[in-house]
Amino acid sequence: MSWLILFVAGLLEVAWATGLKFSEGFTRPVVTAVTVAAMIGSVWLLGVAMRQIPLGTAYVVWTGIGALGSAVVGMLYFGEAATAARLGCLLLIALGVTGLKLLG
Repeated sequence: MSWLILFVAGLLEVAWATGLKFSEGFTRPVVTAVTVAAMIGSVWLLGVAMRQIPLGTAYVVWTGIGALGSAVVGMLYFGEAATAARLGCLLLIALGVTGLKLLG
């Protein structure tokens, strides 16, 4: 269950990172409120997951999901570059997160 909680925390990290983009520098109050709620939820769930998952593993998996997910959102919705080198680096992040899950 802790791994599911950590995964949801990572997805909320993607949500708040995306929300930062849509908040336009915190000038859109509703988007800003949703973004802050996602931030709080993400960190809270990370803390809950850390009851069972070691600190280093939980934090790296959480940031890995956030980084990977945010990069994919950027490529799909904001036209960011999807070069072979960038995709290869993202694959390395995914492999690292998967490895920590399998070993942790």
